Amino acid sequence: MQSNFVDYVKIFCKSGHGGAGSAHLHRAKYIPKGGPDGGDGGRGGHIILRGNAQLWTLLALKYSKHNKAENGQPGGKQELTGANGADLYIEVPVGTIVKDENGNIVGEITKDKEEFILLEGGKGGLGNSHFKSPTNQTPRYAQPGLPGKEANFILELKLLGDVGLVGFPNAGKSTLLSAITSAKPKIADYAFTTLVPNLGIVKYRDFQSFVIADIPGIIEGASEGKGLGHKFLRHIERNSILLFLIPADAKDYYQEYQILLNELNKYNPELNDKDRILAISKSDLLDKELKEEIRKTFPENFKLLFISAITGENLIQLKDELWKLLH
Repeated sequence: MQSNFVDYVKIFCKSGHGGAGSAHLHRAKYIPKGGPDGGDGGRGGHIILRGNAQLWTLLALKYSKHNKAENGQPGGKQELTGANGADLYIEVPVGTIVKDENGNIVGEITKDKEEFILLEGGKGGLGNSHFKSPTNQTPRYAQPGLPGKEANFILELKLLGDVGLVGFPNAGKSTLLSAITSAKPKIADYAFTTLVPNLGIVKYRDFQSFVIADIPGIIEGASEGKGLGHKFLRHIERNSILLFLIPADAKDYYQEYQILLNELNKYNPELNDKDRILAISKSDLLDKELKEEIRKTFPENFKLLFISAITGENLIQLKDELWKLLH
């Protein structure tokens, strides 16, 4: 079954041509030589990106890859200006980055209803009324409208979440998300049950809340294109805090943590500068002695939480720690 989540798409855009100016000469019953009265042509339509907080995927653009704005209308007699071509608005999710064909960033949408002109429409031509002078009282020419612009663009979506869940497949990320938010991610006892990022809102005290994103499982070599995680590493760049999850049944807790850090560092070294918390999930499988043994595998004073989405162990404390880092 094809997923509705699309976070990467290529589109072609073409703005409208400007309308031609008019070279009309005024004629009336009692005014045989009224002179030039040609109006200006209208502007061609712009291609405009607009943020829409209700969207969470670029799916619509996958089936609408050719986008063309209207042309401006030509000018008319009596110095009437032609109508501007209608602007074409392309609505995209908040967090969308726009790149040119060479991969250079040309703009991004970070707020709801924020607008960004991707391509400007062609300017309308001037009518002949602009060119009359004492030495040329009846100009019989006008400007043509300027052509619109066209280009291919790459749109990338980077989900805006306050907290990003990072961990290997089956680390319990989806289970934790369902326990502390109202999100309903797919949960099963096999790897890669999460094939697309999931977002959930964590309700905190006094009507406060923050957004947490469940990123599909990363494996060793993800930054080099292995597994599924490499497709979604871009979303981690948008998260303010990274919550690392390592399951209680892991073979080597510290080594898994280092592998995850290494993959993020290979993808983007700036990710190392983000605040992070490490939690051992499924801790209902551990007794007190095992927890102490696990703590000893990490450096002294290392911040480590033992949590369980099943029993609720330390989930309130986890929310408190995340809130403190966010504020």
